[in-house]
This record gives sequence, C-alpha cells and structure tokens, in this order.
Amino acid sequence: MKNISPKKKSASTKTSTKRGRIIRLAIVGAGGMANAHAEAFRKISGVVLAAVCDVDAQRAQEFAAKHGGTAAVFTDLGKLLREADVDAVSNVTPDKLHAPLSLQVIAAGKHILCEKPLATNHADATRMARAAQKAGVINMVNLSYRNAPALQKAAQLVQAGKLGEIVHVEASYRQSWLSSKVWGDWKTTPAWLWRLSTKHGSHGVLGDVGVHILDFASFPVGPVRSIQSRLKTFTALKGKRLGEYPLDANDSAIMQVEFANGALGVIHTTRWATGHANSLYLQIHGTKGALRIDLDRSMDELEVCLGADIHKAAWKTLKAPKTPNIYQRFITAIRSNTPGKPDFARGAEVQKLLDACIKSNHLGKAVKI
Repeated sequence: MKNISPKKKSASTKTSTKRGRIIRLAIVGAGGMANAHAEAFRKISGVVLAAVCDVDAQRAQEFAAKHGGTAAVFTDLGKLLREADVDAVSNVTPDKLHAPLSLQVIAAGKHILCEKPLATNHADATRMARAAQKAGVINMVNLSYRNAPALQKAAQLVQAGKLGEIVHVEASYRQSWLSSKVWGDWKTTPAWLWRLSTKHGSHGVLGDVGVHILDFASFPVGPVRSIQSRLKTFTALKGKRLGEYPLDANDSAIMQVEFANGALGVIHTTRWATGHANSLYLQIHGTKGALRIDLDRSMDELEVCLGADIHKAAWKTLKAPKTPNIYQRFITAIRSNTPGKPDFARGAEVQKLLDACIKSNHLGKAVKI
C-alpha cells in the first residue's frame, strides 16, 4: 500500500536538545492505547512523532492530525520502515501482531517499545528477545505498572532483605467491565470485544491483564518455580458470540505459585470484579516484616509492618520517591545506549508463565517453569 502523506527524510536525528538528541518516533497502531503513548512521548523533550501506521487509513490520518501535525501516515509498516526517517517504533497493535511487526522493526535496526503481552506464546517472545539482542537495539515491553513508585520501593525493600525470608504472597488485578459500564459498554465497542475472542488473538483476562499482575508480583519477589492455574469463561453470563466475535476467551484466572525462593503465592484476576474499575493489590509477607500496595489508594505510597511493629501487627505508610515512566526510560535508554527495563527478555519470562497457566489449566495440575 502507498503511504498517504510521504515526507522527505530529515537529518534531525543529528541535532540535539538540552536533554539529548532528537528522537524521531513512529507509532504503529492508532487505537485507544496509542493515544496514551502519544501523549506520554509528547511530554518528553526532543521526541518528535514522525510517522503513524494503521491499517485503517482514516484512523491513522486522524491520529496523526491529533498528535503529530506533520507526521507521515502509512498503512503498511514495511513501507514506513523503508521510507520514513525514524529512530524508534512504539508497537501498540493487538496482541497477535506484536511478534510479526516487532520483528520487522528489529530487522530494520530500529529501537522498539512493544505493548504487553510481548507475544501470544513463549516461542515467539523468545524469538523477539533474541532478535533484539542480536540487532543491538533498545527493546522494552510496556509492563506499565512498573511505573508505580510504590512497586519500585517494594522491590528495593525485598531485595535489601528488610522483610527477611519471603514466605507468602497475595496479588490481584480486578476489573469490572463485563459486569458494569464503568469503562463503557463492551457489547458495542470493538476495542473491548476483541479481548474476549481467541479468534482475534486474545488470551482473555490472563493475557490482557494477568500479564501485569504476574510481573507485579514476581518483580519484587523473584522468579516463579511452578504454577497451577484455573481459567474460566462465563459464556452463560455474557453469551457465546456477538457479531464476528466468538466470546470464548477466559474472563477469570486464579493461580497458585511457588517462587524459586520457596515462597507460596496466590494470584488472581477477573473482569467480573463488580465495584472495581481497575484495581491492583499486592501483599508480601516475610519472616522480618511485610508490605502491601493498593494502587486504588496510591501509586506512590505503600504500607509496611517492620521492626518492632511486627509484634503489634501495626502498619505504617511509606512515601516512595518519584520514578521515570517507561516512555521516559525508553528514550533515556536510546540516548544513553544502555539497556532499558523491562526488556524483551523479561517479556519472554512472563510469557512463559502465561503459557504455563494455559497448560496447567488443560492438565489440571501444577506446571514447572
């Protein structure tokens, strides 16, 4: 396909701002989440939205007009990579397109930020991580709750041994858009409907937000040794099909995990959590203390029970210092030519857990990682 508004290549990548050289960015996929990417990158000095790509030409044009002004518009990624002058690409397409499109970007030698989950299976995720490492490009996956200062502080406390030996972990990610209209009516919105359909590349709530809570729990605690999962699709409540969308992807997932350090954990996620728009919770118990995070209450505060307080079961609130978000970390990594986190290798690790959950549900028993 032809690009809709071709632009001449520019030498602007050689110019600089006070904070570093200008980064020319392309956003691939012009749906709802892409707006969040565009707004976040717009706030970073020296980042220019140079190109937009979407299979829907009108949507791409409207997105470019809204966010880029002079951004070139394409309906074909290959043509964008050949003709547009870009340094980096943000891949904000549906899950099933993450692997094939990101691999094109890597082959073109461009830095890449990919939405989560990194792929739809561990084999593809591993292929992406290896390709990015071989190409020497900055590669990051948008596990966006790493942006929460509270989670970063929790990881520091655990890794510094402040909680002692970790014994028990609880984590949950609860949404209610199947039981309420807090985010709109899912029955009339393709942006939600595809998330309910395996035909459209979805692994249900497990792949959509389970990826977040698995990272949220294991980032501070460490690797998972084994996992047992139960997945359920409530077709009796939501129906089996709506138009072109078979509504067969899982709606709820519960996981029992054993971490490599021996700790046990319970992790769960659902789209039927009435009363919760978008709630993440984590509690970690150790032999010398405990901590808990509730992102409904605060992104930058956590509660801790440490020292003498453990004998009174008393909790205190800690304020975590502000941390750069993933968009800022991505640009910093490009400018400094240093790896950014979480990278594709981490995305592949979490994808391995997702695959193990699907396998465990099928087998009805725990799966070793």
